[in-house]
Amino acid sequence: MYLLHYRGYGGSSGSHSQKALFADAVTLFDEVHTKHPNIDIIGRSLGSGIAVYVASRRPAARLVLVTPYDSFVELAQLQFPYIPVKWLLRDRFESWRFAPQVLRSRFLKAPTSFKIVARAGHNTISNHPEYMELLEGSP
Repeated sequence: MYLLHYRGYGGSSGSHSQKALFADAVTLFDEVHTKHPNIDIIGRSLGSGIAVYVASRRPAARLVLVTPYDSFVELAQLQFPYIPVKWLLRDRFESWRFAPQVLRSRFLKAPTSFKIVARAGHNTISNHPEYMELLEGSP
C-alpha cells in the first residue's frame, strides 16, 4: 500500500494546489507501477477527485471512490448558496471532467458498482465494519 501525503498537510512541506496534487499522484503512480503492474487506486473525499484524475491518465486495475464529488465548486455552492464560490475557488477539482475518460479508456466493459454504507457520514464511514468489507471485496 502506498499513500500520498498532500503538500502542506501533516508532515509534508510545500503548498497545495490542484495542479501540484495531481502531479504528485501521477508521479507516485508511475514510481509504483515500475514494481507493480496492477494498481488499484482508492481515493477518499478530496482524494477521490485526485484518484479519478490519475485513473484518467494511467492504467489503473481498479478505481474505488469513497465519499466522491463531482466538483468542489458545486459542493461549496451547496454549502454556501449566497456566496459566489465559483469566483473565489482557484482549485475546482472537477471530477466530472475526467470521469468520462476513465470509463471510455479503462473501465468501459469492466463491472462497476455503487455501494452505500448505511448510517455512515462523510467523516465516520471508516468506522463502519461494512466499509472495510467493501474495500476488500470485488466490485
